[in-house]
Amino acid sequence: MRKEEIILKTGEEIETMRRSSLIVAEILLLLKDKVKPGITTLDLDRTAEEETRKRKARPAFKGYRSYPYCLCTSVNDQVVHGMPSKRALKDGDILSIDFGVLYEGFYGDSAITVPVGAVTGDAMRLINTTAASLDRAIEAARVGNRLMDISYAVQKYVEAEGFSVVREFVGHGIGRELHEPPQVPNFGGPGRGLRLKAGMVLAIEPMINMGQSGVRILDDGWTAVTADGSLSAHFEHTVAITEKGPYVLTRA
Repeated sequence: MRKEEIILKTGEEIETMRRSSLIVAEILLLLKDKVKPGITTLDLDRTAEEETRKRKARPAFKGYRSYPYCLCTSVNDQVVHGMPSKRALKDGDILSIDFGVLYEGFYGDSAITVPVGAVTGDAMRLINTTAASLDRAIEAARVGNRLMDISYAVQKYVEAEGFSVVREFVGHGIGRELHEPPQVPNFGGPGRGLRLKAGMVLAIEPMINMGQSGVRILDDGWTAVTADGSLSAHFEHTVAITEKGPYVLTRA
């Protein structure tokens, strides 16, 4: 990607994105409360669409490259882009919910991974490590740092905890388009890549596997699963880079 392709946002545009991102945050919190054994991911998708329309926003994913749902709901070994279905969640499952909206011309995008009922200690450690790696990545999203400082923050922390980083999918710039330059990998050496500037807005999203890093795509053309069948977790925030430091737009 050429550096000039990256669209810097004004302070006013970032505040508009904050409004869009807060809708995402509110609805994800509401969905998180509904995650219990017996509920289906299709139930969660219907709730997400109702709540989005109620707020006069538009689901970001529905219709994107013909994707038919509002949410991506990835269960257990599903890494990302799992499609909502009539599959009932079971005690011990883990569920990644990835969700975005378009509001006032700008996108917000975020993801959480939620335990369903009582999960194993290893599953909980995977969830907590993935969430903590996102916090470390956000801390590196500062004016003057390099893009790969964000990537390195994820990889260094996750691998030290004994987990692996998915390499086929990466974070991205976000704004008037859901996916804008630059790509934001979750792996790489520090001090590399473009210089971070105020006005950049990034969707930073570690995808972390309990086993090996490899993934494969199911026949539906969307769902990515771990190649070795191990559990996977995913967290994401939309983050603006400002002179005062990282501004997490999707934090409630």
